Amino acid sequence: MPPLRTAFRAVPDVGKKCMKELIFYLIIAATALFILGYSVHMLVGGLVAPETERWLVTAACLIGVSVLGLMAWDVARRRARGQRK
Repeated sequence: MPPLRTAFRAVPDVGKKCMKELIFYLIIAATALFILGYSVHMLVGGLVAPETERWLVTAACLIGVSVLGLMAWDVARRRARGQRK
């Protein structure tokens, strides 16, 4: 397994295409986290104390960020190896 620092350098610099793709994925990630936090709010809102609700929404969003980070790392690793699936 290559060192972690090589996974981030593995993504080729292809100019505008890479920037458009990055902006697209950032918008999708922000939207997904918003929907995740809102769905937790709708599920537990009014059933628990407001402070507990904030902790649950924060925990759900942190888990979501972790999952999105792992998916981005996997994409970078696969691109470095030249795999498609």
